[in-house]
Amino acid sequence: MSSPTPTIRSLFLEGPAGRLEALLNAGSERATHAAVVCHPHPLFGGTLHNKVVFHTMKALHSFGFPVLRFNFRGTGLSQGEHDHGQGEVDDVRTALDWLDAEYHRPLIFAGFSFGAAVGLRASYSDERVRALIAAGTPVAPVASDSEEARVYTFDFLRDCTKPKLFVSGARDQFGPRAKLEALVASIPEAKKLVVIEGADHFFEGRLRELREAIEAWVKEAVSSQPSALS
Repeated sequence: MSSPTPTIRSLFLEGPAGRLEALLNAGSERATHAAVVCHPHPLFGGTLHNKVVFHTMKALHSFGFPVLRFNFRGTGLSQGEHDHGQGEVDDVRTALDWLDAEYHRPLIFAGFSFGAAVGLRASYSDERVRALIAAGTPVAPVASDSEEARVYTFDFLRDCTKPKLFVSGARDQFGPRAKLEALVASIPEAKKLVVIEGADHFFEGRLRELREAIEAWVKEAVSSQPSALS
């Protein structure tokens, strides 16, 4: 599958804690959806330039979708301070609002690790968001702080009937396979779990398989959805 001619735009979003640094990979004029991809934990080096975030963006962009990546508050050139996954939910909503205003297309949410946990919380009940992608879902806490650990609960998904893709490595230290399978079993259709054998939390050496899993699912579960195009 060939990607559209890459046009990358650097911009700032006006977030609730100040400006958020962002990159937009522009899509085709006939794009049926627009997407946002959220990065992993900023206190552990996560930024919009993360490899998993980049490959997730490439998978979505291969369908012609415009894809927005941004840095959470206090990360890179984004203003504000890290808020233990609470204020970051509003950062995701800022990104969704911007995409909606810019493209007037159905939206796709994708996130990796902390970005998945925060972004799912922001987007699961947003009617504009038609599909959810979580890579390296942190079903086991990665921090001892009680506020932080609260981010990694997913009870809110038990009423979410949107198409949902979970992609994780079989050796993911923050997403034990049994716990991830139990989470997916507890939530309604439509849903799919893809476990990549040999992959760790960061999909080291398995980024191609991650990208292929996302592309196959988007083709099956998302591309057939009605779009805003006439």
